[in-house]
Amino acid sequence: MFITKAVITAAGRGARQYPASDTVQKAMLPIVDRDGLTKPVLQIIAEEALESGVEQVCVVVAPGDEAVYRNHFRNYANTLRTGFRDVDWADEQAKRLLHLEERLTFAVQDEPQGYGHAVWCAREFAGGDPFLLLLGDHLYVSSDPRRCARQLLDLATAEGCAVSAVQATREHLIHQYGTLAGRRLADRPDVYAIDEIIEKPNPTLAELRLHVPGLRAGHYLCFFGMHVLTPTIFELLDEAVRRDDRENGAIQLTPALNVLARREKYLALETRGQRFNLGVKFGTIEAQVALAMSGVDRERILAVLLDAAARIEQASPR
Repeated sequence: MFITKAVITAAGRGARQYPASDTVQKAMLPIVDRDGLTKPVLQIIAEEALESGVEQVCVVVAPGDEAVYRNHFRNYANTLRTGFRDVDWADEQAKRLLHLEERLTFAVQDEPQGYGHAVWCAREFAGGDPFLLLLGDHLYVSSDPRRCARQLLDLATAEGCAVSAVQATREHLIHQYGTLAGRRLADRPDVYAIDEIIEKPNPTLAELRLHVPGLRAGHYLCFFGMHVLTPTIFELLDEAVRRDDRENGAIQLTPALNVLARREKYLALETRGQRFNLGVKFGTIEAQVALAMSGVDRERILAVLLDAAARIEQASPR
């Protein structure tokens, strides 16, 4: 299996981030990346894919958003070149922006009909090829020399099958994620054969059906926010769209993934790294601190955090 395409779903308006996302698409919210440069979230996610070996990226967007994204990348590159002439970092960033914009394709999700429907909208871009799927509101920090997406792509290429990245997640957080039951492979303790997936279960349901031997007590295997999927997923989503098969008012991806697990080889990789969900309260702050701590500004952010904590403590009433 050779994977050269990635899909990023970014059509949602980010209701949990209102009122900010009412005027700025959540994928355009600014974050300081590991290299010390401020970038929109979408750029950081796309660079995760491109720096892992992907050549083409399709972003699933709401109507009218393509122009917003393209104009941003072009205008930002031009501003860097005119405002910071002969400055190395600005020239390098401008080149990266134009390189990214050249590799972007857009697919429009006309109405917000669910995550599965958003993935289905990228079927023409995928064109019968396997692809890397990324969420438009998750950022990643790898604890391995390889990026998190590269770890996933390496396993999918070696095994020739669909692979979802997972992370051991504490029980009180599993309501935010797809959660799975699986069996560890004998020769790879970080890889699981998937048995069942339940979308955002409650702890009682998870305890009954999603226990995975070998995990720490109170932890479950939850989706990491990235997958490598085979073209079979579009056959399954086609059926769901044709039947208008909705859960909680939306066409979800998880039911199709459950069928995929029964139809063909489908693995989960316990990825070496951390995911940060920007769609939850304080998620953006947590992601920003993690990126800074793992990048060129590590010492600076440590000093800022310690100083802020000390000043807050001094100002607190005794």
